[in-house]
Amino acid sequence: MSLTDPTSKHPGGGFPPQHQDQPGKTGLMDPVPDHGEDSYTGHGRLAGRRALITGGDSGIGRAVAIAYAREGADVAIAHMPDERPDAATTLGLVEAAGRRGYAFGGDLRDERFADELIRRSVEALGSLDILVLGAAYQRNRDSLAELATEELDRVFRTNLYGTVFTARAAIPHLPPGASIIVTTSIQAFDPSPQLIDYAMTKAALVAFVEALAKELGPKGIRVNAVAPGPVWTPLIPATDWDGSKLEQFGRNTPLGRAAQPAELAGAYVYLASDEASYVSGAVLPVTGGRPT
Repeated sequence: MSLTDPTSKHPGGGFPPQHQDQPGKTGLMDPVPDHGEDSYTGHGRLAGRRALITGGDSGIGRAVAIAYAREGADVAIAHMPDERPDAATTLGLVEAAGRRGYAFGGDLRDERFADELIRRSVEALGSLDILVLGAAYQRNRDSLAELATEELDRVFRTNLYGTVFTARAAIPHLPPGASIIVTTSIQAFDPSPQLIDYAMTKAALVAFVEALAKELGPKGIRVNAVAPGPVWTPLIPATDWDGSKLEQFGRNTPLGRAAQPAELAGAYVYLASDEASYVSGAVLPVTGGRPT
């Protein structure tokens, strides 16, 4: 098999100016991201597993849903109500892989929805073996002085409270051998001023993973995180960055470009699989070479 140069595997050079309202939509992006629709090949590494992915309608969540289904898992996803069209597309890809797929719309800032999500997912799937906590929100901040309290609250309740609500509700249903995977970020280790509140939440999630891994390890439940670098997802054109920021997006990595969501999927597959049976409390960076 010939080698693939990672600097040119996907187009570099940044992205054209574009803007979307939150939450972003996949079909409006230029270019449309690669989630592995035509490239990911499964090998049965998650055969018979049952996974729930928050934020599974688009971006990294869609790539993980595709990969999990092609590895043999049934998949439920959680999404915001406005993201129903993207969620339907993801479900179609899961079902095309011959697996069962379910989508549940709601807002994880609402503790009641998080509880309902776990209950409905367990009922639909029959059990729960893998929990991927990926739902997140970010916006550009011109300065801390101009950061509105309601925006701070939205970021913290989405990225932190929603993660805690969902994990807390799921833990009683997770058997020994189950896996929790949290999406943190390069921002946890190399924060940008324009994403100060988002970076704070992602740093907090690292502590959450390390502490929860210690708690759940004796029960045979592994807890890990993936720390993505710049990835071309709907969150990016909906972050309210100007054209120059998008044109440079991802160029500050040693590989010289942003990742496509498909390039993150393998990390989530590995951490969920038996190949990672002795990996817990870890943060796996997928950052194009930027240090964490």
